[in-house]
Amino acid sequence: MSTAADEPVLVIPRELVPPPAWQGLRRDDSALARLLASVESDGRFEPRALMEADPRFKQIIPYLVLLDGDRWFLMRRTRAGTDPRLHDRWSIGVGGHVGPEDGSVLGGLGREWAEELAAGFVPEFTPVGLLDDDATDVGSVHLGIVYVADAAGRPVSIRERDKLEGGFADVVEVEAVREGMESWSRLAFDALVGSLVRG
Repeated sequence: MSTAADEPVLVIPRELVPPPAWQGLRRDDSALARLLASVESDGRFEPRALMEADPRFKQIIPYLVLLDGDRWFLMRRTRAGTDPRLHDRWSIGVGGHVGPEDGSVLGGLGREWAEELAAGFVPEFTPVGLLDDDATDVGSVHLGIVYVADAAGRPVSIRERDKLEGGFADVVEVEAVREGMESWSRLAFDALVGSLVRG
């Protein structure tokens, strides 16, 4: 019987991450295209437990920022989650690892949407950049492909209520918990808040 630690997850060798090194959200269409091409040609599946401790590889994580007009879907992770490093942290990102059954990064995001959120629709997922943060243990072995989508007034709720709580919040409410956000959410929020809400 396999466990979450044994599950195969999509990775690429760190040297295939488009240079130069950066921290935060990189909104660069050519870098995004190069990364997606590298995933297609050189991505492979390795046991998650090994990859969590091997910075020679980056686990590819599709990461969705969901909006409803000028409101953000804001969640707080509970202590029931599998990664204690993220307990009690706030998040604006829906996403997770990509497995062989997903078929693609976008397929993985679609599965995560269905697993984490309850909604009677699937929005258009628009890629906006690459998210990297080697300053944390979590970030050093993961690379995010950030997508945005708009609920456009349609209801969305959290499916895994034992692991997450939250809903749509205005930008003032999101800013109020910024310091308690997981690092990826804080970096994504800082990069996107001007262009998505105030721009």
